[in-house]
Amino acid sequence: MPKTAANLSRRGFFVGAATAGAAAVGAAVAPSLRPDPAPQADAKPAPERGGGYSVTDHVKRYYKSTLV
Repeated sequence: MPKTAANLSRRGFFVGAATAGAAAVGAAVAPSLRPDPAPQADAKPAPERGGGYSVTDHVKRYYKSTLV
């Protein structure tokens, strides 16, 4: 194979690899470009004297997941 054909083949490989890499990055970033969902309407107001910890369903799920 002539030297120019080998260079063109190598160049085509790297162009294809760069294109595939750019497409992978675009696919990874695309979900973060969606707008945020609407805030939940049933959120509790902040406590007046601090102590904002409350046992909710997601807290119970977390503690359940830590059991060995």
